[in-house]
Amino acid sequence: MIRINKELLHCVSTLYQSCTDSPIVEQTFEPKNLIIQEQKKVFSVYIIKSGIAKCYLTEDTGIDFIQEFFSEGEIFGEIEAIRDEISFCSVEALSQLVVYKIPTAYFQHLLKQNPEFNQLILKALSNKVYYKAIRHSYNQSHTVEAKLLRLKDYLSDFTHLISKQEIANYLGITTRSLNRTLNELKTKGLL
Repeated sequence: MIRINKELLHCVSTLYQSCTDSPIVEQTFEPKNLIIQEQKKVFSVYIIKSGIAKCYLTEDTGIDFIQEFFSEGEIFGEIEAIRDEISFCSVEALSQLVVYKIPTAYFQHLLKQNPEFNQLILKALSNKVYYKAIRHSYNQSHTVEAKLLRLKDYLSDFTHLISKQEIANYLGITTRSLNRTLNELKTKGLL
């Protein structure tokens, strides 16, 4: 549910602390701050030091489809940096978010010159594909109730951290269906 990547966070923290002339900077975003906007040029890659962000795209119906929730060590903006393309998703802070901001040119330099960093980025990209496949498969073959119980296993107080609209968008259901299922789970004593 909320992705983390401790290995990548450790690597970037070390790079940030060890190089006084490094272009990597630490930046803080408040909740609701839009960090990357869909269909816009991206100039930096971000690795989360602390906090939670959501990655989403807005469908032609106006509904946001939440791709994923990110936390410590997760990376975003890397696909745009590698492909040299505009963003296909937006990324927004859900809580106070502290990130390591890496300019695209320096990110590309690290990919070429730092084998450990390169391997961690490859691993991060493959994990994104892997976990999306698992999530979409699960969402296609399980009930809303099962999906909510799985969310609860990942994050016990998810209804306090993530809005009902965001949960519904993440699960691909309506808020009405979400509320009905939440009430049923409370009645059964499962929430």
